[in-house]
Amino acid sequence: MRKTIHALTAAALVFAAAPAHADAKASDGRVGLSVRGKALRVTSVGAHMDGHGTGVRARLITYTPEGYRSELTGWKDATPVSAALTRMSMVSWKWAGKGRAFEHGTKLCVEFNIVAGEPCAVIHR
Repeated sequence: MRKTIHALTAAALVFAAAPAHADAKASDGRVGLSVRGKALRVTSVGAHMDGHGTGVRARLITYTPEGYRSELTGWKDATPVSAALTRMSMVSWKWAGKGRAFEHGTKLCVEFNIVAGEPCAVIHR
């Protein structure tokens, strides 16, 4: 009887609706993306590219669930960062207050101007 109760409790936890969230991490080649938020609101986004370079810039792009692409931000200069033998260029965006709201299923992507790769995080419930 006890095993049955534990099994039913575990099944209920697995199939319960997950809370909405905007936290995600993604990478594509030399580019990485980290998104922080709550529900369908994003409060901050960070991106990095392996290696240093001159004139490294990044911007955020969104893809709606219908597949439409739009530029969310303009180009922003990346900051070169070195730690031991690791070199990377980093950039971040923060939205004050409750953050920026997105539609369920929107892809939030980052694009760097000098390297291929466009990692995306899906904002979902």
